[in-house]
Amino acid sequence: MKIKIIPLILAGAAMVSGCEKPETPAAAAPTVSKQDAVASVNGVYISKKTLETLEKEIAERSQGQSFPKEQLLEELIQRELLIQQALQKKLDQSPEVIERMATVKNSLLSQAALQDYLKANPVTEEEIKAEYDSKMANMGEEYKARHILVKTEDEAKKIIEELEKGGDFQALAKKHSIDPMGAEGGDLGWFTADRMVPPFSEAVVALENGKYSKQPVQTQFGWHVILREEARALTPPPFDAVKEQIRPMLQRQKAQTMIENLRNSAKVEVLLPPAELKPAEAKPSEAPAPAASEPASEAQPAAENTTTQAAPATTEAAPAPVEPAKPEAVPAQ
Repeated sequence: MKIKIIPLILAGAAMVSGCEKPETPAAAAPTVSKQDAVASVNGVYISKKTLETLEKEIAERSQGQSFPKEQLLEELIQRELLIQQALQKKLDQSPEVIERMATVKNSLLSQAALQDYLKANPVTEEEIKAEYDSKMANMGEEYKARHILVKTEDEAKKIIEELEKGGDFQALAKKHSIDPMGAEGGDLGWFTADRMVPPFSEAVVALENGKYSKQPVQTQFGWHVILREEARALTPPPFDAVKEQIRPMLQRQKAQTMIENLRNSAKVEVLLPPAELKPAEAKPSEAPAPAASEPASEAQPAAENTTTQAAPATTEAAPAPVEPAKPEAVPAQ
């Protein structure tokens, strides 16, 4: 068979720093009978279990992608050849390798301790449901609103005056708003308050349904006139849809509590000087600040100003007061 080094995850799985499941050197490996072997390399048997373990590791690391068994077996054969070469040259006795193996062993032992604790103290369905209920009980509201974004306070006040006289909000938005959603009558769709910059969200929350802001609202993007159309309670995702996202979070909490208890009951002495534990302070750069960090000119065209600084998020465009998107309503740790 022509030997071909295959680009599997083997290097990451067992041969690099921080590996999780390194192979035991052949000299110390459990005895494998021929009946339980899938291959023999210079008289050393490779067990069926080793192949099964590799198949499982590869499937987990490649998100379910499978590889031909022949390919995986060839990878194990190549690994065994390298192990034998290393042992022949007594590389296992070098200080670097000994230290590396000790690091890997300690990593595996620490993981084993956590896994043993979580096995003895599993996250229950009741705990998951309690966490779900806790997070979903105070999800708050979401709002449907429109806005008109202009450059100056005077412009915003004039628009409010037109609304007081019976002006149509959507028509005024199409005519005056410099926001991309102006063409849609300023429609922002449904959003949660945390999706907006504070002045905008505070104004929306304070309004009643069907009411517009009587005073212009200023944000870093300009001046807004806001119409709150509707509000509704957020609908939580179904329990079954998110419970497997909650489980690992609770497992991390349990593990952290276990480690904190161990830490509190242990006698720990930190020998490094406090100065060495602090992060190094960044030295101020003598180079002039890049032009991109300077304030934008007021003469900058409105189209440029609203391209990167547009308001609350919708599925089509991102108008001005929007902050970076946050994950949907999934319980956070």
